[in-house]
Amino acid sequence: MLKIILPTIMLLPTALLSPQKFLWANTTTHSLLIATLSLQWLLPTYYPYKNLTQWTGIDQISSPLLVLSCWLLPLMIMASQNHLQHEPLTRKRIFITTLIMIQPFIILAFSTTELMLFYISFEATLIPTLILITRWGNQPERLSAGIYLLFYTLISSLPLLVTILHLHTQTGTLHLTMLELTRPTFTNSWANLLSGLALLMAFMVKAPLYGLHLWLPKAHVEAPIAGSMLLAALLLKLGGYGIMRITLLLGPLSSPLHYPFLTLALWGALMTSSICLRQTDLKSLIAYSSVSHMGLVIAASMIQTHWAFSGAMILMISHGLTSSMLFCLANTNYERTHSRILLLTRGLQPLLPLMATWWLLANLTNMALPPTTNLMAELTIMIALFNWSSFTIILTGIATLLTASYTLFMLLATQRGALPTYITSIQNSTTREHILMTLHIIPMLLLILKPELISGAPL
Repeated sequence: MLKIILPTIMLLPTALLSPQKFLWANTTTHSLLIATLSLQWLLPTYYPYKNLTQWTGIDQISSPLLVLSCWLLPLMIMASQNHLQHEPLTRKRIFITTLIMIQPFIILAFSTTELMLFYISFEATLIPTLILITRWGNQPERLSAGIYLLFYTLISSLPLLVTILHLHTQTGTLHLTMLELTRPTFTNSWANLLSGLALLMAFMVKAPLYGLHLWLPKAHVEAPIAGSMLLAALLLKLGGYGIMRITLLLGPLSSPLHYPFLTLALWGALMTSSICLRQTDLKSLIAYSSVSHMGLVIAASMIQTHWAFSGAMILMISHGLTSSMLFCLANTNYERTHSRILLLTRGLQPLLPLMATWWLLANLTNMALPPTTNLMAELTIMIALFNWSSFTIILTGIATLLTASYTLFMLLATQRGALPTYITSIQNSTTREHILMTLHIIPMLLLILKPELISGAPL
């Protein structure tokens, strides 16, 4: 555990003390080294916890998410190079420092075995994200986006803190392994219901559940590229991971609790997919698509079967890589045309043919084409939901249909059509961008060869 956390903390002096010439090179190579080191966590084991120290331990559920979070740090640093190139050196250093500071907190949140530490690191990831959005966002609306993010997260997670403290007074421990042995028994049903609701609510807002998702499109649209990648790929996964951990802990949920969440999640997947069909803003479209994907994850982790959990796990990982890649592509368009409106960035395929290839690949993975892990995850989740209640096939079926249609709409809108008249000259695509896309797509294509690494099932 420490051999990842300590180098991550040592990235801070690297970012602060590197000479200007080597700033990007040093931070990127260092974080890539950490990312390759973290791949050892994926090794399957027969023990429930690997690398168990007093407060942290790596489970089959948390190891893929940990590796994903280590993998995305160098990609975020690489993606932000272009829009920071005209800023003074100190600002570049501060930007990279905020990116690096989020990392230990995310690693702690995913690997902790103690609920209080989990809560602290879950909340601490909010502060650097807020700094990223409100300082490096593109438009003045970023302040309202930051306020939305802050208040949604805080209001939903204060009940979580109260319930965690209540759990502690009841059982005398907050250690996950201990709590699994001594199931917390709630005296009357109302206390049970309310504490279950409070435990789930914070993660439902973070995940986000349809109806509590309004902060997400705002935050995504206003955030810089690194902030968008971070939100889509890691912070949403904190919500899904929290739901999986807490539902395992509480035992079978009372049905008045999980029916509303299930219906909202599935209905939300359908609604946000149809919202995507009439979006004009590229980043907002991708943000809404991630709401609909996470709806499936929430629905799966609510019914608590092995199939559903492993489907939710695979979908979280593959969605992290896919949506991050889509945001990078949207950002390459934005840096060239300085507009996110789909009508103004159309017809780019003849100008940037290689980028069009990446667009095609990313969109095909987003709509779950066969050789991708997205398809495996969606099928697993749909089978689990169908097994739970055959009625759900209507909702999930329409949602997949709409997903395919808005994905193709996004592809056609950005790549096909007549070139807008105001685009006279356009910057070529750089090697850095191609490497960025390659590093997103290679893990996706490799993981389908051995999906049990990320399926969350004890092997």
